[in-house]
Amino acid sequence: MQNVTAKAIANNLRVSPRKLNLLAQQIREKKASQALNELKFSRKRVALDVYKTLASAVANAENNHGLDIDRLEVAEAYVGKALVMKRFHARAKGRGVSIHKPFSNITISVREKEV
Repeated sequence: MQNVTAKAIANNLRVSPRKLNLLAQQIREKKASQALNELKFSRKRVALDVYKTLASAVANAENNHGLDIDRLEVAEAYVGKALVMKRFHARAKGRGVSIHKPFSNITISVREKEV
């Protein structure tokens, strides 16, 4: 059988790629149902967005490729940088400090696990 993968992408999430990669590491190479459960009960703020992206990838696998959702596993979960908002914070003696507010993208691929 051919290795068919389905993916979903979430662009411009308002979190740094470093923080988002911690969640991506948690779900890599796990069963999709187990990964969804872990994300649902995670205390991290961005976990809801990652949950929605993984649920979308599972739905894409079922609807577009006809894969069995009970046998799906997370094949890849990788994070990329998006834009960075630059802001200015006034400090003492007329100085200013730049504040960087990063955005990131996450791509999640799922595949059917071989029995």
